[in-house]
Formats: sequence, C-alpha cells, structure tokens
Amino acid sequence: MTIELIDDEPPAVPHRRLEPGKLVIASHNEGKVREIGALLAPYGIETVSAASLGIPEPEETGTSFAANAELKARFSADLSGLVALADDSGLCVDALNGDPGVYTANWAETPTGRDWGLAMQKVEDALQAKGPEAGRDAHFVCVLSLCWPDGHVESFEGRVEGSLTWPPRGTIGFGYDPVFVPYGYDKSFAELDPAVKHSISHRADAFRKLAGAVLPAAE
Repeated sequence: MTIELIDDEPPAVPHRRLEPGKLVIASHNEGKVREIGALLAPYGIETVSAASLGIPEPEETGTSFAANAELKARFSADLSGLVALADDSGLCVDALNGDPGVYTANWAETPTGRDWGLAMQKVEDALQAKGPEAGRDAHFVCVLSLCWPDGHVESFEGRVEGSLTWPPRGTIGFGYDPVFVPYGYDKSFAELDPAVKHSISHRADAFRKLAGAVLPAAE
C-alpha cells in the first residue's frame, strides 16, 4: 500500500508590489509623517497624511502592535480609496514587563492632548519605584502595515535595542526619543542627527523589510 504524505502548510502568498504614486500615511503624528515620508521619497511615492485629508484617528482596540497598525491602515484605505501605510510603535521597558508597550501613547494622554514629558516622567517614576536594582534596558518596536483599497494587507516588524537615560536629553526627536539611548551610541534619539537615527531606528528596521518586499527600485 502506498501512503501519500500531504503537506498541510499553506502556500506562501506572494508580496504585492507597491507602485509609485500617492499613498496615505495613516497618522496624525507629524513626527512620524515626516520620518515615513522621507523614507518613501526615493521610491517615487507621494505621501499625504490622514490628517490633511480630514481622516480621523480610529480607536486603537488591538492588543498588539500589528493589530493596531493593520486597523489604522485599513481605516485610512477605506476612507481615502488610496493605499495607506500605518505605523504602530512603542517603547517596551524590560523592568516594567514590557510597559508601556502598545499603550505607549496612552501614557502621554491628558485632558488637553498628549504630553510626552509627562509620559517620560511616568516611565522614570515606575522604574524608580522598582528600586535601585531595576535595569534600564528597553527597546522600541515598530510595525508598518500597508493596506490596499481592496483590503489586502502586509505588515513588517522592526526593533532597536537600547537603554533609558534620565533626565531627558535632546530636542530633535519626538515621543520618548529624549530618554532612549540606542546600544552602541552615547546620544539619545533626540540628540542624534536625524540621518543617523533613520538608519538605525525600529522604524528603519521595519522599513528595510517593507522595502525589500514591496517597493520598486529607488529612483
């Protein structure tokens, strides 16, 4: 008797190439919009922010970076009729069991908007409460999700390792950048030249994976 072995693994789905043209960056964070726009510019991609199109920010109900990134990308693609790129990223502190993690932006929320100085202080206070033995190792995670108007989605994750410093240093970056020092450097993300940061950041790591999978050759 001949036994036929059946491979239950689903076939790999080929990546969909992103053609030059207009793309919506599904974010109201001007810092993110600038960074992502700069990364896409060499590929002939014209970026426009969701905010400039009047697209509101959806409620982020996901429990992972990937879930939230895909949710935001789908929302902007549905409302704009264009390909949309969303970023969900955050700071994960080892001694805080990965917090603030997917709730990174929540730690900055106030009745009048986001206060990143307050968010950084909350992280420092939480570390101080752990005592002098608490480590300061941390990493940033970024998931970039692309969604086409027909609902096709592709996601790419990147990360960068480092440690936290206090008090905050530098004014160039945004979010938690002033307290994060990437391994191998003595400056915070908010002190580094933007070109250097863009080459080593979690967003750059995710973008390299995205570019290799779906982008045309750079112009």
